Amino acid sequence: MAVRQERVAVRQERAVRTRQAIVRAAASVFDEYGFEAASVAEILSRASVTKGAMYFHFASKEELARGVLDEQTLHVAVPESGSKAQELVDLTMLVAHGMLHDPILRAGTRLSLDQGAVDFSDANPFGAWGDICARLLAEAQERGEVLPHVNPKETGDFIVGCFTGLQAVSRVASDRQDLGHRISVMWNHVLPSIVPASMLTWIDTGEGRIEKVAAAAAAEAAASAEATEAAAAE
Repeated sequence: MAVRQERVAVRQERAVRTRQAIVRAAASVFDEYGFEAASVAEILSRASVTKGAMYFHFASKEELARGVLDEQTLHVAVPESGSKAQELVDLTMLVAHGMLHDPILRAGTRLSLDQGAVDFSDANPFGAWGDICARLLAEAQERGEVLPHVNPKETGDFIVGCFTGLQAVSRVASDRQDLGHRISVMWNHVLPSIVPASMLTWIDTGEGRIEKVAAAAAAEAAASAEATEAAAAE
């Protein structure tokens, strides 16, 4: 019985790794070519898997694109900072960092904006990010870090819209190399209208915050992975 359970666990782990490889390969292809021009053959080549393996996890290229869209919010885990308002800023900083280093975040953005003949609106990619922002805003408001008149849902959607437009401009202007600066400027304009004046002096919106929060997030992810491996080995 123990041997059978171990074999099942190994197969499940292999299936998870295969699915992750397919999603990452698809993301790189979607980011490079867009949905319509993306080739399943190219995705298979980059993932180093068979067509059967891909269709075991995803019934079509469209379903695979939805898998990438569903995955993108899982790639951003904001470290706790003691301030929900700061964590809201840090969320956008981490996404900006991911736009340079994470193909899943880049592909998710491109699929959301460049949908071609396929409508991914039911996947609600912008809504998912807006909900995360709204939750952080509501928690910050409960702590007195956000002004009482602020509507968390409307403001969350507004922040997502601002970020989306800025990253699109940054992609054309500098291949997103200046995205950090643009996001910093965005917050310098937005924060005075949503947080008390007393908080403006200590919420960090500088470009340098990106590397700090990215390093902290990476350290937390590594620690979590080690803990998971240790628990599995017991």
